[in-house]
Amino acid sequence: MEFQFNSDSSVMGTENVAERIEEQVRHKLNRFSDRLTRLEVHVGDENARKGGGDDKRCMIEARPRGGDPVSATAHSDTVDNAARDAASKLTALLERHFGKANRTR
Repeated sequence: MEFQFNSDSSVMGTENVAERIEEQVRHKLNRFSDRLTRLEVHVGDENARKGGGDDKRCMIEARPRGGDPVSATAHSDTVDNAARDAASKLTALLERHFGKANRTR
């Protein structure tokens, strides 16, 4: 499973953010790894230097083999929390997605 990480410049200032988020997301979605071709993670700070609560955003898009992309987005006070929340949402979506695919076969 390929992993692609994208971020805006305001998020990349934190140390090892790409590695931390990749490890966190891969751990959460590991059980689907044989059914996915790629994960794309997009993180950003929606109001940059202005500050404010829950302004960090993480969108994760999963590409199932032979299927349409599935994505989930979360907002939080840190990119790590937003990534964790988005990965949890995506896990639930993929469970439903693959459950429906198994029922139609």
